[in-house]
Amino acid sequence: MSAANTARNQRRRPFTKGQSGNPAGKPKGARHRATLAAEALLDGEAEALTRKTIALALEGNVFALKICLDRILPPRRERDVALNLPTLRTPADVGEASAVILAAVTAGEITLGEAAELARLVASHVATLESAERYETEAFMFPSLGSSLRRLARSEDDDR
Repeated sequence: MSAANTARNQRRRPFTKGQSGNPAGKPKGARHRATLAAEALLDGEAEALTRKTIALALEGNVFALKICLDRILPPRRERDVALNLPTLRTPADVGEASAVILAAVTAGEITLGEAAELARLVASHVATLESAERYETEAFMFPSLGSSLRRLARSEDDDR
């Protein structure tokens, strides 16, 4: 028995190569009939329904009020954090930045999640500073190696 026959028997649907098996040639992601029917019923009624929802909200219907407010002010995933962090010029400056973040958490100015995100950002910046410091030290100690590293970095950039 050939491999093609075996596959056909196992699947019990011998689709030809390139066909997904969607009935009636529907494109991937096609909407269900019920969705299409609901859209047809609501077509042209959106304005009236919106006005009714607003009227109910103004009358004190809590559910309608929630719908309206969710549309006006959708829930925010993040908020802006205003925090005066010191400038990080060397890895040694990270202690002061960490102290500012910790003080902001204890004062209730930022949440623990926001503090963790800031700490990750500071750690990433410090890693970049350390990398630059290592590069400068190696370039000073091994001048010929520094020019080789610059050529290597340029060739990697060209490959991207």
